[in-house]
Amino acid sequence: MFSVTVRDHVMVAHSFTGAVFGPAQALHGATFVVDATFRRPELDGDNIVVDIGLATSALGAVLDDLRYRNLDDDPAFAGVNTTTEFLAQVVADRLAARIHAGDLGEGARGIAAIAVELQESHVARAGYERAL
Repeated sequence: MFSVTVRDHVMVAHSFTGAVFGPAQALHGATFVVDATFRRPELDGDNIVVDIGLATSALGAVLDDLRYRNLDDDPAFAGVNTTTEFLAQVVADRLAARIHAGDLGEGARGIAAIAVELQESHVARAGYERAL
């Protein structure tokens, strides 16, 4: 399986519900380094997995919808704990939608999977991988 990874970052604010989250139940900020990996079994006609520029732009556009926002105020996340794991899935699903819409070019239709990892500190990260 071939892969290409692009990186960006995003800053958000949010709070969690549930004793398991301890002090993170209070409103707090988070800065995530976000890696999006695109996988495919064979290279396309240009011998690439995906156009890196288009992939970088798509990741940035997905993150722009989250950037500098209090996720608690976003109706799409009402009643949801926007954990690192959950946000990795949100980013992956939104990237998949952009691939299906053609935003990453026709060659990207051969992508078989997307893996998204959010690094929340130098000691903790979480991710999600999905098929297309």
